[in-house]
Amino acid sequence: MNTKYNKITDSGNVEEMLSKAEERVKDLMIPEGIPHGDMPGDKIEIGESHIAKARTIFPHLVKNLKEVMEKNPYNRAVIAVCGGSGVGKSEIASLLSYLLEQAGIGSYTMSGDNYPHRIPMYNDAERLHTFRKCGIRGMVDGGVMNSENAEKIREYQREETDADKAHLSTDSWFKYYFEAGSKGLSEYLGTPNETDFAEVDQIMKAFKDGADSLWLKRMGRDEASLWYDEIDMSEKRVLIVEWTHGNSDYMSQVDIPILLNSTPLETLEHRRSRNRDGKLDSPFTMLVLELEQKKLIDQAHKAKIIISKAGEIISYDEFKKLMSE
Repeated sequence: MNTKYNKITDSGNVEEMLSKAEERVKDLMIPEGIPHGDMPGDKIEIGESHIAKARTIFPHLVKNLKEVMEKNPYNRAVIAVCGGSGVGKSEIASLLSYLLEQAGIGSYTMSGDNYPHRIPMYNDAERLHTFRKCGIRGMVDGGVMNSENAEKIREYQREETDADKAHLSTDSWFKYYFEAGSKGLSEYLGTPNETDFAEVDQIMKAFKDGADSLWLKRMGRDEASLWYDEIDMSEKRVLIVEWTHGNSDYMSQVDIPILLNSTPLETLEHRRSRNRDGKLDSPFTMLVLELEQKKLIDQAHKAKIIISKAGEIISYDEFKKLMSE
């Protein structure tokens, strides 16, 4: 079954279209090269596990959409597909958007990774600088700053092991550096210091307020790769935001947060396959993943749909139990 149905064109047939959405995509074959998010250069590798998860999520999503779209005067809704870095957000968001489109419900997928204040290279540098600056201050405040310890921490920094927890067992003073650095880094990651949440929220609100078009940011990996595209939204009823921070408290316009659950080690393995970073398994990268994971856990109670790594829809209580094991 690969017939494409007419998109919703007025509020009168929203309920009818949603009621038939599951049936219309039930036997749909997913072709290669489906449209995906708008992050320049992002690698999308859709596998059978992504397709299985998207199909599992879809009926729950449709149920949530009915309630949300009925309340919006333009019958529109904003969905966030969130989870740890590299967990498959881009793939599953693209699949959900494709399924909605094929069911006749116009959908567009945007990437939250286009909205940091700095391009990736500079943002990575700012993350590391924040960790080290706060760590050094922590040594001063803890009364362990002296020439010997200062030289040792410089050695660890040159080796790029200054975020390695192994030093906690060999250097008693190291905890002041590590704990203060981790706290400072956490206060940077996924906050307005790092990302322009206000702009993302404004885009979502404009969409829900019936905007026929939106100017959406594009951010590549170098200084010359920054621009805006005007995107036609006149036939779109759903805006999907795929983003680690899609369930953040800094945004107010997300209607249906979908959490893809994983552990830092699982997301690290996926990042390796996508080759997004040069130092994937460095101690600092692992620390970033762990801090991001903690934020995801803290925000998980707001998720309308949670799907496990194994591809099962789970409740928030089941999620908490899973994460405590």
